Amino acid sequence: MSLPINLAMIREARERLAGVIHRTPLDHSTTFSRLTGSEVYFKLENLQKTGSFKIRGAYNKIMSLSSEERQRGVIAASAGNHAQGVACAAARAGITSTVVMPEGAPISKIMATRGYGARVILAGGSYDEAFDHACRVQRETGATFVHGFDDPLVAAGQGTIGLELLEELPDLDAVLVPVGGGGLIAGIAVAIKSLQPRVRVIGVQSRGAPAVYLSLKGDCRQQLAAVATIADGISVRRPGEFTLEVIRRYVDDLLLVDDEEIARAILMLLERSKIVVEGAGAVTLAALLHGHLSLPGAKVALILSGGNIDVNILSIIIERGLVKSGRIVRLRTVVTDQPGSLQRLLAAVAAVRANIISINHDRIKPQVPLKQAEVELLLETSDGDHVRRVVDALSREGYTVEVI
Repeated sequence: MSLPINLAMIREARERLAGVIHRTPLDHSTTFSRLTGSEVYFKLENLQKTGSFKIRGAYNKIMSLSSEERQRGVIAASAGNHAQGVACAAARAGITSTVVMPEGAPISKIMATRGYGARVILAGGSYDEAFDHACRVQRETGATFVHGFDDPLVAAGQGTIGLELLEELPDLDAVLVPVGGGGLIAGIAVAIKSLQPRVRVIGVQSRGAPAVYLSLKGDCRQQLAAVATIADGISVRRPGEFTLEVIRRYVDDLLLVDDEEIARAILMLLERSKIVVEGAGAVTLAALLHGHLSLPGAKVALILSGGNIDVNILSIIIERGLVKSGRIVRLRTVVTDQPGSLQRLLAAVAAVRANIISINHDRIKPQVPLKQAEVELLLETSDGDHVRRVVDALSREGYTVEVI
């Protein structure tokens, strides 16, 4: 069976996108090469216009419409990145756009989509429910539906990343690609396997949204009852129909990573490389960092597909990461309720060079005996060993310390 996407379509998409999108950098990372044993190159689609690769496919689709279709406008369903790509592409083409987003979509992505000029409708608790609502609106309005992944023209636009990879790194050995509905990896796989069949194409999904993974294992397209992951950009309950067939033919392997691994990759990219990515953009590094595959010495390109992370989520990831690494610790102890007691406690903390972030002193808490006060300390420490030294030092001074 022939596929509805081919190399010629991807090359035509590149011509349409010339002068519209950024040719994003392919950045070699010495740090992550050392940590993983591979020669790691980041394809920085987080620096793309609208903050993700999605504008490539959206613009290619919209610029392929007839004049009659353009007059009716376009509609899409998206958790955020495709929404911005469609809105930006439609504005550039001078046509109207409507985007249906889940009610729980990040506020930053909703505001950015409206900022590009789209009419935003919030409906449903997931991408799939938003998609169903968008289909109803499409039938009522006659607007052209721009699918987020299950459209050959959309996938062809995403496939231009594959052309750029091979031009910038001809001796590429493998590429790791985030997978939600499959449009990104379908386009990249067709481009790369058509030109360099030896290059391994490996997909990465969140363990909380493994629709493609389970569809491949079950040998039929499956729909999940629910999805739950911090990688909202790939949180899809059912993969695309034609994209799944492309994945079957061209993708060498598909891996799963969990949310803790994704969060750690986000934090490490931020701290070690000063790169901001969202959950979907970090899954490729998470797979390599946590040993889900080993490619020693190989030149490996990781697609960092987007950088539109909600700042509230980012702050939680940073704080949790600091706690897990022992760089922030919260302690609870009890002191006598008399002048100088708190000062002596703080002097003991200072003696082991822990930095105090905040203090809560409570002498009226019912569980605390009279003439005593409970003290909670939030401390900045250097690592887990430093935390142990702080606790030991306070214990030697007679304090009963609880790490909370």
